[in-house]
Amino acid sequence: MKPVPRVKLELPEQFPFATEIPLRITDINYGGHLGNDALLSLLHEARVQFLRQYGFTEVDVDGRSIIMADVVIVYRSESFYGDVARIEMAVTDLQTHGCDFVYKVTNRGNGKEIARAKTGIVFFDYEKRKIVPAPQKFTDLFSADS
Repeated sequence: MKPVPRVKLELPEQFPFATEIPLRITDINYGGHLGNDALLSLLHEARVQFLRQYGFTEVDVDGRSIIMADVVIVYRSESFYGDVARIEMAVTDLQTHGCDFVYKVTNRGNGKEIARAKTGIVFFDYEKRKIVPAPQKFTDLFSADS
């Protein structure tokens, strides 16, 4: 039997944003460690904080909203109740209508990498119910040439 290929996710060299979030008891699953659903929620919290530092929200990025088109999570080690997750973020693969938000999650206490993740984001107009181009202000902030 051939082994199932694993997803690989390369991380950028630099992360311009980081936050720390203590793991709550509700983040722990029946296996006694951080649950996959809880990790996705932690990434969401980090994304909201990241956007806020630029004066944006998920429903107002310079007049446009964002929606998540896809997600990839690669688990690297367990994390437990009371650990503090350090979540670093970067914007990569900026395109006309979206980008990727890339996350590196480590345990602040022991430095072990817990997970790495990528969420594919597209810009969206909820009134028109359609994907729209990235706002210029966002593009200017995160283009590779900046």
